[in-house]
Amino acid sequence: MKKIIAPSLLSSNLAFLYREIEMINHSEADWVHVDIMDSSFVDNISFGSLFAKFVKKYIHKPMDVHLMIFQPERYVEQFKNSGADHLHIHYEACMHLHQTIFAIKGSGLKVGVAINPHTSVFLLKDIINDIDFVLLMSVNPGFGGQRFLSHTYQKLEETKDLILKHNSSALIEVDGGINLENASLLFKNGADILVSGTTIFSDENPQRIIQKMKLGYST
Repeated sequence: MKKIIAPSLLSSNLAFLYREIEMINHSEADWVHVDIMDSSFVDNISFGSLFAKFVKKYIHKPMDVHLMIFQPERYVEQFKNSGADHLHIHYEACMHLHQTIFAIKGSGLKVGVAINPHTSVFLLKDIINDIDFVLLMSVNPGFGGQRFLSHTYQKLEETKDLILKHNSSALIEVDGGINLENASLLFKNGADILVSGTTIFSDENPQRIIQKMKLGYST
């Protein structure tokens, strides 16, 4: 089982973005997570492909891009050109899911499918062998700092079962409300990748928090 930590720049201090990126570069974090929101799929606006392109110039780790937008197929080429390494699209936001998955894979990027807290994992059975990641939202998407939804543990178990049943190589990523206590439990229950924002960037020693998450410390 992998233990990958992906700090989310959505919760970073954007006034000192370069400093925040350098902190991640020198930490034990594995990826950098970038949330893209345009106020259509979620009630928030964050970053775009130009921001991702800027970030990619300075990070030394893979860029994990999460598209919280409708019709994500319109932007595959833009985010490829921005330097994304992984591109997550939402099951709920994509009408032609297979087509979009193969467009992303055809562009040379790894692809993940994200599902909202109310969406059943079993809806992914027809594409589970075509994707690299399942991204479980453990909060309702759109804003950082939300409380972790406890039924995510059940969804994590269901996702593991689905992957094993279909002999898929997909990794499980969990995003939302991740802190030291639930990070340890999520890894123990089969999560491979954890996205964390507020817990990391609100601490006076964010590198220590990242290290503790990877080592499975609950405090």
